[in-house]
Amino acid sequence: MPLPDGYDVITERIAVGGLTVAVTHPRSAEDLIDEDEYARDERLPYWADLWPSGRMLAEWCAGEDLAGLRVVELGAGLALPSLVALAGGAHVLATDWYPDALAFARANARDAGAGELDTMVADWSCPPPELFERGPFDLVMGADILYENRHPRQLAPLIARLAAPGGRVVITDPRRPAAGELVAEMTETGWRHARESVRFEGRPDERGSEIHRHAFVRRAG
Repeated sequence: MPLPDGYDVITERIAVGGLTVAVTHPRSAEDLIDEDEYARDERLPYWADLWPSGRMLAEWCAGEDLAGLRVVELGAGLALPSLVALAGGAHVLATDWYPDALAFARANARDAGAGELDTMVADWSCPPPELFERGPFDLVMGADILYENRHPRQLAPLIARLAAPGGRVVITDPRRPAAGELVAEMTETGWRHARESVRFEGRPDERGSEIHRHAFVRRAG
C-alpha cells in the first residue's frame, strides 16, 4: 500500500496521549494548489497539513474508550484522529474528497502498526450511498471541517443521517465563523450541544492556539 507518486514528503512524529505516531505527508500544501480545481469547486489541498484541530481531536480520541465503536471521520485528510481511534480498537471509516489524502492515511496506519484503515472518498455535496450503508456510527467526528460558509448546510443533514441513535458527534474547530452556523443548524433540529475550549500547545495556525471542541448528542424523544 505505497504512498502516491510525485510528492515531496516529510515524516513527523506526533505524540498523542501515550502514543507516538509517525505521519508522512507532503512537505508543502501550498505547492499542491491546483487553480483549475479551485475554479471548479473551490477545492484546496487542506488535507496535506497536520492542523492543530486535528491534533486536538486525536488527543481527545486517545483519552476515550473507543474499543469496539463504529467511528467515521469526516474530512479526514491525513486522518490522525482516525489512526488514534483505530489503535484504540475502534472500527474506523476515514472519509475525504481527495483520494490521495486517504492513500496517505492508509499508508500511515500501516506504518504505525495500527492495522488496516478503512477509507472512502466522499463529497459532502453529493455523499455516496455506500457511506450511509456503512452506518449508523457510534461516533461521528471531524477536525477543522468548517472552513467554508457552505459546509454547515452540507454537514448538518449528513451528520444526522450518519449518527446512530444515542451516538455522539465531536468536532474540533479553531473558532471559524461557520462553526456557529453548524451549531445553530444542529440545535434547531434536535441536538444538544456543549462546547469546551482547549489550548493547543504546539505551533498555532492563523486562527491562534484556542480550539473549540463541540460535542453533540440527540435530544431524547
